Amino acid sequence: MHPNFVFNQGSNVYLGQAAHCSGTGDQVNADGCNSGSLPIGTQVSVDGASRRGTLVYNSWLTMQAKGETNANVCAYNDFALVKINPADVGRVNPSVPGFGGPTGVGGVGGLGSTVYSYGNSSLRGGVTKLSPKQGVVAENSGGGWNHTVYTATPGIPGDSGSGFLNASGRAFGVLSTLAILPVAGSNGVGDLGKELAYMRANSSFSGVRLAPGTRPFDPSLVGAILDA
Repeated sequence: MHPNFVFNQGSNVYLGQAAHCSGTGDQVNADGCNSGSLPIGTQVSVDGASRRGTLVYNSWLTMQAKGETNANVCAYNDFALVKINPADVGRVNPSVPGFGGPTGVGGVGGLGSTVYSYGNSSLRGGVTKLSPKQGVVAENSGGGWNHTVYTATPGIPGDSGSGFLNASGRAFGVLSTLAILPVAGSNGVGDLGKELAYMRANSSFSGVRLAPGTRPFDPSLVGAILDA
């Protein structure tokens, strides 16, 4: 899994990830309302943790249980929570590597708006200088559920689930898909605000909130690369 942001509810600490990261079928153009997933309670390996986390929420399973029929929601609601074992809570830092933040949950902005992300796919062979990303919004679609972004470097397999920040350092999205259109090498990013609202309205996680970063947000790509 690739986590995006850290979330809290009471004393519980969670890592966000894409729901499709626990999918059991074809993850290309997957529709969450009819795609298979590992069950709630699945144990998840977490880098840097002494014990495995536990999958406790999955938007795909929630939509299927609810009988969701909205095509945009089925296509783009791609969010899950992994509960951190209490023994590892002290090892969790909510700051986004390189850029700091997040400063809260926010909107993506219009076309051409600047976005930031950090991915650590194993396909980069450990070259962390390629992990920080800066880019722009190329398209907003799916009734606001999906945002197509173009970043340098683009997200690649293994980056799925990583988080995106807007120009103010607010968390707005979760990397969901690799895309060809409208821009080759672009990525589809699910809208975090809508995904969180859906989770709160349709599960026991109504009190989950984003944990703000302990480092101030710094939009310098050069600084993030040097820090990587």
